[in-house]
Amino acid sequence: MASQDWFDKDFYKVLGVDKGVSEAELKKTYRKLARTYHPDSNPGDAAAEAKFKEISEAYSVLSDAEQRKEYDELRAMGSGARFTAPGGGGGGFDDVFSRFTQQRTSTPGDFDDIFSMFSGGGGPGFGSGRFGQSTGGYRGFGGPSRGADVRARTTLDFTTAARGETITLQGEDGRPFKVKVPAGVADGQKIRLRGRGRPSPDGGENGDVVVEVAVRPHPVFTREGLNVRVTVPVTFTEAVFGATIEVPTLGGETVKLRVAPGTPSGRVLRVKGRGIVTSKGTGDLLAEVQVAVPAHLDERAREALEAYREAESRENPRADMMAKAQQ
Repeated sequence: MASQDWFDKDFYKVLGVDKGVSEAELKKTYRKLARTYHPDSNPGDAAAEAKFKEISEAYSVLSDAEQRKEYDELRAMGSGARFTAPGGGGGGFDDVFSRFTQQRTSTPGDFDDIFSMFSGGGGPGFGSGRFGQSTGGYRGFGGPSRGADVRARTTLDFTTAARGETITLQGEDGRPFKVKVPAGVADGQKIRLRGRGRPSPDGGENGDVVVEVAVRPHPVFTREGLNVRVTVPVTFTEAVFGATIEVPTLGGETVKLRVAPGTPSGRVLRVKGRGIVTSKGTGDLLAEVQVAVPAHLDERAREALEAYREAESRENPRADMMAKAQQ
């Protein structure tokens, strides 16, 4: 926009609103006008395109609080003024802008210094800086709003979330759409589908579809980052004498683990590379050994344990804990 147009154009009149219009009403009015005059809705109509540019210019200024304030001040200060060459009579350039140039000595050709206050130092002209800055939209004019995001929620079983899968969800319009769930998606994580949300009301970008994922707990496995943890019961004799046991994995197959003699409850045995596999890395399987206490003993087993109790060391396994508790 040329500098003279700051005074010649009435942005409020262009949009058909009062000077005290609220931000919400301004946006509502602009969207309605933009839909009416957008070039996509009026192909080949030069008048409609010109009108669209005009309302976009107006909205780009009035929708920004700081730009709107500067515009209102300029209009109030220079209403009816015209730029004239030095010596041409009437209200001159320096008279109109004197309040903005008190700290500089302007010459008739010093336009850049004056306009830098409105354009961030970029020289005269609309769109070169803060005042009248282009905010995108059709050919750089105006600022069409982005479409709204659509939010959805899905619940996945533990294995599906770990492996990843393409699932089908139903959109707001009842039509199905596919979502690629990446391997290793976690409970509460969001998947964003760019441009799949609601369309812009005035020709801007579509919104996104944001899918929040809930993951059902697994009866056997839990997750720690990319690692998968499983609690593995072993018998008393397996823990005492050692044993080779089978442990399930997330993939369904089993792996063999060696339990060393004298393994206590709580010891974790690690199986490398058998956790969650993602593009960012691969986790491990963490097998936590838990010594199982038999709930029922037959007579022979009871007699054997009684004999063991008589033979076992009288050392108190809690003595070290009790001593430390007194420190």
